[in-house]
Amino acid sequence: MYGVELGRLITAMVTPFNDDMSVNYDEAKRLALHVVETGSDGVLVAGTTGESPTLTDEEKIKLFEAVKEALGDKAKVIAGTGNYCTSESVELTKRAEEVGVDAVLLVCPYYNRPSQEGLYRHFRTVAEATSLPVILYNIPSRTGRNIEPETVIRLANDVPNIVGIKEASGDMKQVARICAEAPDKFAVWSGNDEDTIHILALGGVGVISVASHIVGGDLKRMIESFQSGDVATAREIHLNLMPFIRALFPPTSSNPSPIKAALNMLGFKVGPPRLPLVEVTDRERDELKRQLVRLGILSA
Repeated sequence: MYGVELGRLITAMVTPFNDDMSVNYDEAKRLALHVVETGSDGVLVAGTTGESPTLTDEEKIKLFEAVKEALGDKAKVIAGTGNYCTSESVELTKRAEEVGVDAVLLVCPYYNRPSQEGLYRHFRTVAEATSLPVILYNIPSRTGRNIEPETVIRLANDVPNIVGIKEASGDMKQVARICAEAPDKFAVWSGNDEDTIHILALGGVGVISVASHIVGGDLKRMIESFQSGDVATAREIHLNLMPFIRALFPPTSSNPSPIKAALNMLGFKVGPPRLPLVEVTDRERDELKRQLVRLGILSA
């Protein structure tokens, strides 16, 4: 499989919680259908935005099942199955494949800061335990370790079912090297909404997005405009969305608290984040509301 076959616009979906902080599986189904109906080609379940560190493996499996049941063949379901333990990542990946998901995403192991050789062996071991397409996830601001381009390119060449990377390093030189030197089948998705147009310009295929919960149609048009050569329209959409994207990622709060606040404003019952994350401040909520009103999504 070529990585782009998984889609150009993929929503990194929040995990909805009930008032007692249990997982709201019905709302997860509703939200998955919403993002697909508004432009997403697929959904990532139990990723960083889905608060994966606070979910049990059983909750993750039930989420994979619920979202797959809701979407059927309408869109791709990508399961977040990686963590800092290789054997646990292998086991959860195998269980996700049994559920019938379409691909898995493996985050760079966090906290234990493996060497590049350790990263290579970790990703190769997990990928070789499944027949599913595998997407790597590089987010050094959260994991404390960068997956260096040499390691990404080595994995892309050595392991046939490693088909792409979600790149959230913010390092465009690194992205450019991966796009230039990885095999044709290997896809690069932006892992930061604000970087999407830049990564498209370097040869990336799209974005695994947070903002697409709410502005999926705009992001879809931006990607399609860029791919068709209408860079002016893509740039216009990007610049119009930037204030909203910045409101989703304020320096004083952590994802997914802001996107959950925005979704709750719009009538989705996603609840607050689980501790140790907390809800946004009043000032952050006011800025989110202001941006939603500016975009015509919420009434003043």
